[in-house]
Amino acid sequence: MTTPMQNRYDFVYFFDITNGNPNGDPDAGNLPRVDPETGHGIVTDVCLKRKVRNYVLMRKGDTPPFRIYVKEKAILNKLHEEAHAAVGAETTSDKKGRKGSGEEVDKARAWMCANFYDIRTFGAVMSTGVNCGQVRGPVQFAFARSIDPVTTLEASITRCAVATEEEAAKQSGDNRTMGRKNYVPYGLYCAHGFISPHFAASTGFSDADLELLWDALINMFEHDKSAARAEMYMRKLVIFKHDSALGNAHAHELFARVKAAKNPGVAIPRAFSDYSITIDDANLPSAISIIEK
Repeated sequence: MTTPMQNRYDFVYFFDITNGNPNGDPDAGNLPRVDPETGHGIVTDVCLKRKVRNYVLMRKGDTPPFRIYVKEKAILNKLHEEAHAAVGAETTSDKKGRKGSGEEVDKARAWMCANFYDIRTFGAVMSTGVNCGQVRGPVQFAFARSIDPVTTLEASITRCAVATEEEAAKQSGDNRTMGRKNYVPYGLYCAHGFISPHFAASTGFSDADLELLWDALINMFEHDKSAARAEMYMRKLVIFKHDSALGNAHAHELFARVKAAKNPGVAIPRAFSDYSITIDDANLPSAISIIEK
């Protein structure tokens, strides 16, 4: 078994989008997410984790130890059953209908961590149906937030085809229907991330898994193209590596050293070149190193 990682990491992740929707809100007609009080754009942690999962699935295939637990059309309880069968559990039901004794659940949880990359990375609640317990993952993201307020725009679009003959009859042969497309002209977003070696020890998250995470963050937008995200790019990843498992400085103090600001003379940013990202390494504790990707 690969030795779990021994160092704490905190990181700052920059990405941007041009004329697209980085993370639509299904409760608001798929409008780009925006803080209503400040106008800053928002991208959820769940959105970023989804893209990491998709990249790992594409890069490694659905094979151990890089299988993906939360993926499209997955039936999670079937995976729980697979884990219990693999460890030879009898899967007897408890009072709540969840199957498996305490010892069997521990074995099943360990099996799930060993086989599924996203479980040992992000954690999972696997106590539904056939019980595989819960896992608290070592890697966590905060919501990404745009550096400056963003403007959400709406473009009218037309479709020159219809789905049914009934619709065609109503269109008098024109077959054109109207629609809307919501987008942000430009936004540079920043997300903070945290990696705990203590949780990594319990899930088996290793230094090799960590390198795969960095690879995913660097390349995942290149393989996530759609009409809404055609020009969404990773721009910079700043990693603070601590020499110890407990860490050698508070995360918020390290994050404050990384700043993105509009260049002089730029009133309305419309490209990454309108910004400068600076890292203050003055008086940085010797037990912390900065890695830029």
